Amino acid sequence: MRVVALAGLSFRVPVRSVTAVVGPNGSGKSTLLRLMGGLLPTDHGEIRILGQPVAGPDQRVGICFQEPRLLPWRSVLDNVALPLELGGVDRPARRERAAELIELVGLSGFEAARPHQLSGGMRQRAAVARALVREPDVLLLDEPFSALDALTRERLDLELLRIWERTATTIVLVTHDIGEALLLADRVLVLSPRPGRVVADVPVALPRPRSVSTVDGAAFAAASAEIRAHLAAGTDGEAAAA
Repeated sequence: MRVVALAGLSFRVPVRSVTAVVGPNGSGKSTLLRLMGGLLPTDHGEIRILGQPVAGPDQRVGICFQEPRLLPWRSVLDNVALPLELGGVDRPARRERAAELIELVGLSGFEAARPHQLSGGMRQRAAVARALVREPDVLLLDEPFSALDALTRERLDLELLRIWERTATTIVLVTHDIGEALLLADRVLVLSPRPGRVVADVPVALPRPRSVSTVDGAAFAAASAEIRAHLAAGTDGEAAAA
């Protein structure tokens, strides 16, 4: 059976911005990130980064999935350096660059540790460092902190903001958590049920830098209510069609 995951979907992502994507289960959010990263081919249309088409796995894109996907037999340093190794970068240069990213994500002192020796949050920090090690133009995040407890997730969201401020990488984040989307993003794209299309583009009018207290203001509450209304409208329409 052929399933159409996305249809009639078009949007632009400003350079050095953070865009969050939310939508019901099965709306094609993860598929969208895989298309943007060149891991899946498009049936129709095209994806461009800085004007150049994406035609397959692209070194201009870093991707971080829900699971860290670290190689268990490699140290943190060697896991982070892996994309550079595959790209033919010599050992001294790739280890130096990996060490820089390990420091950036707050894992200094754990360079020699294996993944099983790390907490879940630390493994995801290493995965983010690996995704950034080649200095990508775009960082794609597919619910990278969803499996973590609430306190660890909140702490890593704030760490992600700090990293973004230092690297100014363009970020596209898929999340089910509206609070997380509003804490991190400049705008939130709301997808319809499958086949996914953009039904709302909600700007996040919250000042930067942001903190946990950001989620307590009137602007946050208004944006959250707008996103929830669009999600509810899409779900109601799907139920009516059924």
